Amino acid sequence: MASIPYSQVRKGMVIVEEGQLYFVLDRDLNTPGNWRAILQLKLKNLKTGSIAINRVRPEDKTEQAYLDKREMQYIYQDGDGYVFMDTETFDQISLSREWVGDQMLYLKEGSKAAVVLHDGRPLSLELPQTVELTVAEADPSVKGATAAAQRKSATLETGLRLEVPPYIAAGDLIVVDTERSEYVTRVGR
Repeated sequence: MASIPYSQVRKGMVIVEEGQLYFVLDRDLNTPGNWRAILQLKLKNLKTGSIAINRVRPEDKTEQAYLDKREMQYIYQDGDGYVFMDTETFDQISLSREWVGDQMLYLKEGSKAAVVLHDGRPLSLELPQTVELTVAEADPSVKGATAAAQRKSATLETGLRLEVPPYIAAGDLIVVDTERSEYVTRVGR
């Protein structure tokens, strides 16, 4: 970690405050006339997810945290966690079910994702923008109902449920947007 003045803190940086890691969401430097400058930082606690606004003097110092973003491959589920392997060093780490949450609905064995680490501890799992998943089962489409754009519910191989167009059938390979949890397109037959 490096000690830097608050005036050098920028949006997107990660800083250490009182032993906690904070992501800088926004910054606003206010210099009212001949008074002292005040820097207002909007910070997100990376452990709890809470957002706080912190007012500081620009000349005071803080610690900048360095994060390591590693590309990892999901290998298998192990009891209560998921095992990921670093694609460069082949080191394996296990991420708990509570920590990963619903993000595993977008990953199948062999899928790659980025894991952000700080001092060897995982902070976040960043999914790719889109993933390709196979439709396990799809509701039957309603014939003749073409007045409006039709959608039907489908369950994918990972257990994810989403709305798809009526022509999608079980066994089709589709592209899913991981941010919006939406169907994008069908992969060519």
